[in-house]
Parts: sequence; C-alpha cells; structure tokens
Amino acid sequence: MSRAATMLRSHPRPASVPVDAVAACIDACLDAAQACTACADACLAEPQVAALVECVQRALDCADVAEVSARLLTRQVGAGLAVVRKQLEACAAACDACADVCERHGHLAHCRECADACRTCEEACLRVLQDPPPPRGYGLDGM
Repeated sequence: MSRAATMLRSHPRPASVPVDAVAACIDACLDAAQACTACADACLAEPQVAALVECVQRALDCADVAEVSARLLTRQVGAGLAVVRKQLEACAAACDACADVCERHGHLAHCRECADACRTCEEACLRVLQDPPPPRGYGLDGM
C-alpha cells in the first residue's frame, strides 16, 4: 500500500470515494512531476537543446500541474470537488501534451521515461474522473 493510500485511510473523516483510485492518482501525479522535472533538466543538457525547447516547456508545465493535482487530491477537508475535477482534467491534458512531445523524441531515454510517466498519470486522472462524484462529506463539497 502506498503512503498516499495509508494517509487517506488514516484520515479522521473517512473518504467516500474509492481510496485506491485516488491514491494511485496521487502517486502517478507525483511520479509524473518528478519525471517531467528530470526530463526537462536532461533536455537542457542535450547537445541539440534548441530542438528540445517545446519538450522542456511542456515538461515543466506538466510537472507543475501534476504537483498541484496531487496536493489537491490529498486534501479531504475543504477542497471543492468542482475545482478538483477541473484540475484533474487540466492534469490529464498537460500529461497528454507532454507525452506527445516526448514521444517525438523517443530516441532519448529520458523522454521515453517521461512519456511513460505522463501516460500513466493521464490514465490515473481519467480513472478518477470517471468515478461517480462522492456524496457531500468527503470534504470535496460543492458539486
């Protein structure tokens, strides 16, 4: 069991959403944020860095969006479900955009790894979005 799942389950207000899917999404978001940051850094060290500018931009954008997504998903008290859903939609879109660019540079190992992490995160976000919204009380009130 991941730390995210353990923390969600230990919360004094039990979640009424599928904890495993939310925890997997948190883990995937954090993994994507790290992979994107590392990929952007590696792109800057490549000899053909000028050809990788879009990759660096998409990776840094995705890292930021994924990190915020993980943070919002972690909060069970006070977050608005509508905001979280929009954030997950944005995260899935950022991951898709980053993966598309990284896949074009698949000859670079860091881009392949980044694309894989982004696709995993995109799928995890979409999985959470497909679940029916929780009833009031998860803390994600407002839907």
